[in-house]
Amino acid sequence: MTTEQSPFVQRRTLIQGAASLAALGPLGALGARTAGAAPMSRRPFGPDYGPLHPVKDQTTGLELISLPKGFEYLTYGWTGSMMSDGLRTPAMHDGMAAFRDGDLVRLVRNHENGTGPAYDSTAYDAREGAGGTTTVVFDPDAGQFLESYASLSGTVRNCAGGPTPWGTWLSCEETTHISADGTRHGYVFEVPTTGKSNAEPIRQMGRFSHEATCTDPSTGITYLTEDATPSGLYRYVPRTPGRLADGGELQMLAIGSTSHQTYRAGTGTTYRNLTWVTIDQPDPGAGETSVVQQGIAKGGAQFARLEGAWWGNDRAYIVSTSGGPAGQGQVFEYDPRTETMTVLIASPDAATLNNPDNICVSPRGGIVLCEDGSGSEFLHGLTATGEIFPFAQNTVVLPESGIAGSTVAAGTYTGSEWCGSTFEPKNGNWLFANAQSPGITFAITGPWRKGAL
Repeated sequence: MTTEQSPFVQRRTLIQGAASLAALGPLGALGARTAGAAPMSRRPFGPDYGPLHPVKDQTTGLELISLPKGFEYLTYGWTGSMMSDGLRTPAMHDGMAAFRDGDLVRLVRNHENGTGPAYDSTAYDAREGAGGTTTVVFDPDAGQFLESYASLSGTVRNCAGGPTPWGTWLSCEETTHISADGTRHGYVFEVPTTGKSNAEPIRQMGRFSHEATCTDPSTGITYLTEDATPSGLYRYVPRTPGRLADGGELQMLAIGSTSHQTYRAGTGTTYRNLTWVTIDQPDPGAGETSVVQQGIAKGGAQFARLEGAWWGNDRAYIVSTSGGPAGQGQVFEYDPRTETMTVLIASPDAATLNNPDNICVSPRGGIVLCEDGSGSEFLHGLTATGEIFPFAQNTVVLPESGIAGSTVAAGTYTGSEWCGSTFEPKNGNWLFANAQSPGITFAITGPWRKGAL
């Protein structure tokens, strides 16, 4: 390694240790269960945490979500509420990650707004980029939100992304929109945990409907998902680990010699001898062949709506929201050391798991899946034996008076998706998550250690 790469090297040991701890929980047992392809089932409530019941928000006094006994929460960053920089909080809260900054936690939060005026003057596309990120500071010891500010603006449909081993957030545009002035969208932007992004897209990471990322701490290779059908699983091999903007090569996963479809693969299916094909034009313009079609033409594998991604246990865990025999979702485990990929779980029906999206893992190894289906919306936990259980239910109904200091309207928001789940990284005492509409950030705490999370 050269001296210029030292930020990556300095942080790598810390991140690897945290990832290993996170993976010692249910993932090993899940892998063993998957080998036997045992059926997945949904419990009516967590086997250790117990049934859900309405809990009052410590901020507003409203019963916004249901949780197991002993858990409590507070809310912050409602749509339209004033931030510390004098701007109002954007709507459409989505993907998010938590970073330690001494005794504090910094959350970098996406906003999946579409086209429209940017909410901050330092924008990538001031006229047609209404999305971006905001950064929120939280004191985990005091259980208090401290400040928030705009950290990236002028982008479109910032859906998910992922943290990097060197302590930044990769925010992804889920679009290929081209503005009236010719500005292209569909990129990855790197956002620091302190201060603001330079709003420069990393074009060699591809222009497509990005969803999430996860990065291998040992190599600096970033894996990227695409929310489309067909979609590809990509990896970005940087010239300089830890410095993605220095350039690199975008590649798409291939299974065998033909463009294999994984849409209906069930629990326990394993793919071997995987390869990667190079995307010759990662930044196609209007009328040029899309990234996914370039990959398919070279034999790249096809997936159904790849969304959530998480790195741990020296592996990448990838969510296909619409995959599996029932079309209700799959979770893949990709091992770069052996070039194998296994369907860790595939939902048998909507009652078990209804189109999972974001995924995260606690420092204790518990797995959380954000549901983005229809009807009632849950945060789900996953046990070591492969059982899904509801951990939190969205029960948001707002009164006619609305929420003081915000612009949210009265109404029922129980069908809004959960997104952005992420644990406070040091000891996992707090789980943060977003309800996309009306736009709320939750901080949840309680007796985590008595159960699967």
